[in-house]
Amino acid sequence: MIHASMSEHRGRATESVRSRVVLAVPPVLFASVAVTVGSVASRTVQQPYETAFFQLFFSDPLHMKVWLVTAALLLAVGQLVTASRIYGVLHFRPGGRFYGLVHRWSGRAAILLTLPIAYHCIFLLGFGTYGSRALVHSLLGSIFYGAFLAKLFLVRANGFSGWALPVAGGLLFFILLGLWLTSSLWFFRTFGVGI
Repeated sequence: MIHASMSEHRGRATESVRSRVVLAVPPVLFASVAVTVGSVASRTVQQPYETAFFQLFFSDPLHMKVWLVTAALLLAVGQLVTASRIYGVLHFRPGGRFYGLVHRWSGRAAILLTLPIAYHCIFLLGFGTYGSRALVHSLLGSIFYGAFLAKLFLVRANGFSGWALPVAGGLLFFILLGLWLTSSLWFFRTFGVGI
């Protein structure tokens, strides 16, 4: 009887330690990725674009970046709508797993659209400290993928409160919105809407 009780106590203690470790993973992922991206970007020698890695069909890399982040933000708005439908905040047809599928694939597409932007910002432009807009943009850019990986972990993990995933998704959306405001909106107001 005593042996069974001690074994049960040890099992609960081990489970409690595992729970705490799992709860610590999202903030650790967030912070470590943010610091790594910021550190790499701050070591980049800032030079104007001579030759971009690629610029697709856009006139230059800056136009490519502002339009890709605009497309990613539109997909992120779709993420908010589909998440609201999945969580039952909004009610509209069709039912079933349709919105889960749309939510996952629009999220994947949005992240894929940000990858060329991140490459150019981190490895070609670096961490901008030449003005408040550039500093805020660089800080948000540094934490974006940390927030993404933390949210991805929450999607796959068990043991978190029901509010954790929507909060992580909302945080990721607002970081992307901040990136858009400090890049695309500023660019469109300063240089006009061109391709």
